[in-house]
Amino acid sequence: MRGFHHAVGFTIDPARSGEGYCTVIGTIREMHLNINRIVHGGVYATILDTAMGGAVVTTLGDGETTATTSLYLEFLRSTGLGTKIVARGDILRRGRHLAFVRGELSDSNGRLLSQAHGTWYIWSTESTPISRAVPKRRSAGGTSRRS
Repeated sequence: MRGFHHAVGFTIDPARSGEGYCTVIGTIREMHLNINRIVHGGVYATILDTAMGGAVVTTLGDGETTATTSLYLEFLRSTGLGTKIVARGDILRRGRHLAFVRGELSDSNGRLLSQAHGTWYIWSTESTPISRAVPKRRSAGGTSRRS
């Protein structure tokens, strides 16, 4: 499967993925570092989102698709250039429209770098989710301002 994760240098490991779980691997390169020369937090978020979303994808039936609705990460340790990282996503519970997923990111020595949990929305490809406009908010005090 190709996608954003592939463009930033991560790949799904089919040997360590199956129904309800997914493993994504990669090596930290120069482009993954922030100004402090450690991995940018967005890299952790990307690889975990990919592994966790991949776990949900393994459970989809014909005509279903999914997207992340929430993702919560805890950054436990930093790492740097050349580190091999492994993210695994595991489904905790999957219902008709929601999947709850846990993720862990470790280095090749098994040190836990980050942990995450999130929610994925699942819908039929025949019925695209409807996005409704949100009414404008009133200003503080409950009255609206007029020009």
